[in-house]
Amino acid sequence: MRRKIILIAAQLFLALSCVFAKETATEKQFQLQPLEPITKENRVLILAPHPDDEAIACAGVIQEAVKAGADIRVAYLTNGDHNQLAFIVYEKRITVRKNEFLHMGRKRREEAIKAMQLLGVNKDNLTFLGYPDFGTFAIFRDYWHTDRPFKSLLTRVSSVPYKEDFSFGSPYVGESILEDLKRIIRSYKPDKIFVSHPADVNRDHTALALFLEIALADLEKEIKRPLVYPYLVHVAGWPLPRHYHPELNLFPPKKFQGSQIKWFTRELSREQVEMKHQAVLRYKTQTESSAFYLLSFCRKNELFGSYPEISLGKPAAQGGFWEGHETKIPSNLYDTFLPETGDGGNGNVNLSAERDELRYYLEEGQLVVNIATARKVSPMFGVMFYIFGYSYEKPFALMPKLRIVTRHKRVLIVDKRKRVKLEGVFMETNEKGLTLKIPLKVLGDPDFLLVSAKAYSGALPAETIGFRKINIKKGD
Repeated sequence: MRRKIILIAAQLFLALSCVFAKETATEKQFQLQPLEPITKENRVLILAPHPDDEAIACAGVIQEAVKAGADIRVAYLTNGDHNQLAFIVYEKRITVRKNEFLHMGRKRREEAIKAMQLLGVNKDNLTFLGYPDFGTFAIFRDYWHTDRPFKSLLTRVSSVPYKEDFSFGSPYVGESILEDLKRIIRSYKPDKIFVSHPADVNRDHTALALFLEIALADLEKEIKRPLVYPYLVHVAGWPLPRHYHPELNLFPPKKFQGSQIKWFTRELSREQVEMKHQAVLRYKTQTESSAFYLLSFCRKNELFGSYPEISLGKPAAQGGFWEGHETKIPSNLYDTFLPETGDGGNGNVNLSAERDELRYYLEEGQLVVNIATARKVSPMFGVMFYIFGYSYEKPFALMPKLRIVTRHKRVLIVDKRKRVKLEGVFMETNEKGLTLKIPLKVLGDPDFLLVSAKAYSGALPAETIGFRKINIKKGD
């Protein structure tokens, strides 16, 4: 009976991946630039949300660094102890006991050590932080300056439980993760960092990118800012075709066609692809349930891409930042989404009648977010914004961390875990979109913002914009 349940779960997972599959992009749709070679003088830091992400996304880079004689380190944010499906398939049994999930976390740690040793990275160069799988975004958003840490749903613990990990005993709060990242970066001083992408749909991947951005800002006066190369892993229906195809190239997801992301590619030799293949297979806890997906990253190249930073300092009439993109949404969803592209920040964009646009600008000490749609807005249309401010003058733990949810003419604002009413926040809606105004004062008078948005129609999200960094030019 249990075996049947396991097989049904695996088949359902495969079926869903096919349902949400999207067309794979081609080389003609993207301008890919070669990644700068790694030399012996480089100090390379790979940041992985879970054990296996470093092999999936960066095994080729790791091999290049090892071959060049560069100093390379790998740090893991979590031990990956929250993957229920993988646990069921690998262990061939169902359990709800917390110690079993901690066992899975220790097992994945062992697999990471073996995979990295295969690629030439010594155990001493691996750092495991041990924070909660499937919980780090909630920590970034909600758990700062508090004596009530985040509690993991499956392991049911509120501090790092792994005695062998770098962060053993650290409470599940934002300060713990931020300080650990800063300790690693401060002591190692990397000049190149490879990290998960802020547009990745997996929240641990998003969180690691955000924590890194804050850590580098805190360390700005202490160390030279390293080059940062984000990598994508989780995007619906990507990459296709599934399974091991060493003869194929890896291209960005089609949803990013025309986006502002600057893409870099690292070519792999056939031997490097096969070594990457073997490294991924070391993660038996994951490949027994998801080999068809994980091995689809073992191709002739690896991809890295970053959004440019946005700088705001003028009202919309004099310039600002616009984003626009043509899109097609299934007819059962509201036929508008928040777009992915634009002009880079300093001028008007001529958008056709078939495009929707999202724009940010400053106006009289306020951040203004305007969404203009190409079609009539449904009464069910809503948007959820994440807005996290950073100031060089005060600890990030004390800065507001806002989740703003709009639904037609209503606005809900949550700061960390508390619903709040903020003076001066204003929203105006009409049949063609909405305008939201937020005083910079209630955002903590930030030097920069980390912002994301998700559009809704009814209960289902239509599209998400990955986190962008918006620099505030004070005094303009």
